[in-house]
Amino acid sequence: MVIMRSVRKISRKGLSSEELGFFLSGFVEGEGSFNVSLRRKADYKVSWQVVMSFNVSQKDPTLLYILKEQLGCGIIKVRKIDNLYSYDATNPQDIIQKVIPYFQKFPVQSVSKLKNFSIFCQIAKLMEKGQHRNMIGLRKILELREKINEGKGRKRKYGIADIFPTRESSETICRPPKHRR
Repeated sequence: MVIMRSVRKISRKGLSSEELGFFLSGFVEGEGSFNVSLRRKADYKVSWQVVMSFNVSQKDPTLLYILKEQLGCGIIKVRKIDNLYSYDATNPQDIIQKVIPYFQKFPVQSVSKLKNFSIFCQIAKLMEKGQHRNMIGLRKILELREKINEGKGRKRKYGIADIFPTRESSETICRPPKHRR
């Protein structure tokens, strides 16, 4: 249990760069996500493109612009239907060289967000080694991806079963079931 002795209002203007880093990390804790998605690509050797993304959405873009400035990458766009602003970083080199180091220096705190970030980093290492370009590496990436953002609210257009469908062999199908004693 945490006991707070006093509450003080903090202005971002008076924050040091380290305090701003932790402030933005806390902001990302609540509003951001680390994701890995798939796109069908007929011209790719494995027929799939793995897309890593870091994104944060907010009604007011002020903190998104500060985050973009701190990270030195990404784009900010607005959805016309509801005026929701989104900061997105999807360039693999930006993610590996800027986003990941930033959140290693200013880590998120919750167990679930730390878990997602850790898996995101593992996938980034595999992609940096080119593992997303072969079926063995792609399977490793997708197995890790299945552990990101677990829960009933998660929706994915493509899952591991779309790329690696499981098929029982004819021997398994024809064999009678084993009886337990």
